[in-house]
Amino acid sequence: MGDYKKKVIILIVEGSTDKAALGTIMQEYFSSEEVAFLVVRGDITTELYVTKENIVSRLNDKVEQLMNKYGYDPEDVVEIIHMVDTDGAFIDSESVVDNEAAEETLYYTDHIETKDVNGIVKRNERKSGILEKLYLTGHICDSLSDTGNGIKYRVYYNSCNLEHVLYGELKPYTDEEKEELADDFAEKYEGNVEGFIEFILNPEFAVTGPYKRTWTFIEKEKNSLNRYTNLGIIFTKE
Repeated sequence: MGDYKKKVIILIVEGSTDKAALGTIMQEYFSSEEVAFLVVRGDITTELYVTKENIVSRLNDKVEQLMNKYGYDPEDVVEIIHMVDTDGAFIDSESVVDNEAAEETLYYTDHIETKDVNGIVKRNERKSGILEKLYLTGHICDSLSDTGNGIKYRVYYNSCNLEHVLYGELKPYTDEEKEELADDFAEKYEGNVEGFIEFILNPEFAVTGPYKRTWTFIEKEKNSLNRYTNLGIIFTKE
């Protein structure tokens, strides 16, 4: 009995406000006597030198580090849930518009404004390639697994970002605003997972259906700038 070790589900989020807003809710949903739930931060899709060619190996490294840190074997990990912002990555380059007065990149539902057009276009090309590679990757850490099947992996998106989805407004929130809103959101749904699931499946912005089809949807036209998320299919098991 003393050797019993819980299985674990790992949630990878981009930043502290993602963890603050959704970590407790997801933990409440997934945790049980048999399964632990671990929330970790790390925006691997925007790290320097990460490309669509090496993203899976970098993700493997990150997960291996986590397992070593917490004492898990690949067979202990039920699945890995990875949550990302789309940041308008799939829009055409003509929709990235020059604005020399912009102190930061500005996102709108039909275009992006920036003083570094070429930089944002290149970022979008890189990030869209990385995200496509990730959603086509159904399992990771194959070489670490005794069975060779690896660990189940799925990536889910908030578009254009988490704040857009949760609060319904696309604007440059300050870090303080993000923290305050995240705390309020977590408090609102504390002990009310059913209410959160109902919210995240709101047909106004929830993209449902088969997993890969939710990704082909967000890749189209200006969808990656608009208020959409496929987080709901985590709970509908699609």
